[in-house]
Amino acid sequence: MRIFLAVCVSLVTVSTATAEPMRAGAVMCDITPPTGYAMWGYGARRDTASTGVRDRLMARAVVLEVGKAKIAVVSLDLGRAPTRDSLANIRKLVNAVTQIETLFLVASHTHHGPVLELDDWPSKVKPYIRELERKLAGVIIDADKKLQPARMGVASHDIKFNRNRHSKRADKPVDREMLIARFDDTQGRPIAHLVHFAAHPTMLPAKLLEFSHDFPGFLAKHVEKELGGVCLFLQGAAGDLSPNPPGEATPEAFGQTIGQFVVTKSKALKADLAEPKELKSRERDFRFSSRIDLSNPFVYGVYSLAFFPKLVDFYEREYRDGVRPHVTTALLDKRIGFAGVSGELFTSQAIHLKRRARLEHLFVFGYCNDYQQYFPTIEAIAEGGYGADFTVSPIEIGAGERMMDQTLLDLLDLQGKIRVGKR
Repeated sequence: MRIFLAVCVSLVTVSTATAEPMRAGAVMCDITPPTGYAMWGYGARRDTASTGVRDRLMARAVVLEVGKAKIAVVSLDLGRAPTRDSLANIRKLVNAVTQIETLFLVASHTHHGPVLELDDWPSKVKPYIRELERKLAGVIIDADKKLQPARMGVASHDIKFNRNRHSKRADKPVDREMLIARFDDTQGRPIAHLVHFAAHPTMLPAKLLEFSHDFPGFLAKHVEKELGGVCLFLQGAAGDLSPNPPGEATPEAFGQTIGQFVVTKSKALKADLAEPKELKSRERDFRFSSRIDLSNPFVYGVYSLAFFPKLVDFYEREYRDGVRPHVTTALLDKRIGFAGVSGELFTSQAIHLKRRARLEHLFVFGYCNDYQQYFPTIEAIAEGGYGADFTVSPIEIGAGERMMDQTLLDLLDLQGKIRVGKR
């Protein structure tokens, strides 16, 4: 057990004020790994090689520009977002060509994607992860090249397509909100949709050793087919949430059901935000103690048996100096907020943050910009169960709440309602 530690170690803020039209651009690309790559999502697989591709994996990017400020939002058919080192490489490639400072790389959390913690497959000379970095930088750069005047509309809907898989309490929390944002061009044609919803993409069996985007990919493809443009599925605080399909429990059927819901609601959505006054963003790093010590030979051996040594080696290095999550926030026109967290938030944390932030709309992304496993609530840890125990949630107790408190402070600071830091 390391000494209690929760220190913010870096802070970057980018902002602008403008009366110019907002611009948006969107593209997608294929990021499917070669067959034979180890699969991410179920420990029992260990490092068993994939045997094929059930569904192609995609990255979809939207770049939003207001005045001189830009952000990129990228949906990934992956189990986790790229590692901190990969993210740094992607930023470097993007910054060499564009003026984009703030990235939201959001994994869908499919359990049929590739392991991203290894950088030596199929070889150290040409590893898949380096190719993935180039592709993700490229899709952001290409979206930036497609920037055009745009209008935006956002709507919130209550749905019953998810359930709490963790708690046994009668009052178990569930975030029922689905946020749908649409960006239109000057002719009223969709450039992109952002669909924000929280549920684990675990509708395929663990024994299936084929890559798949699970239900989020089928949702996105249905919206793109029916309405045009690029559709990004952006996962929420799904650490304790699973799908609750109203009909056939297959990724195809569930994805199409949600996709049709999005199509219907999008057609009634008015894209009336054309000239937002400002776009602000902020990046913040944290450091917390760990509830496990992977440098202990016995602990290391247990995890190596449960997973596989190379993966455990990665996390031993990752947590050697504490658990270091990352939070990215952005605020559009002081009305629409984005908060991306690098792990699996439990649903209560998103519910409380949205209520306290008092914004018209707040997207709370999990699995965004790196990954440090589960961030359960204090009460979830007290209740126990998978996702709340230290074996998959090494971060110190209360870390999730403290990150959400700081995120709230940052959002209020970006709104100009308080000031964070010294005066």
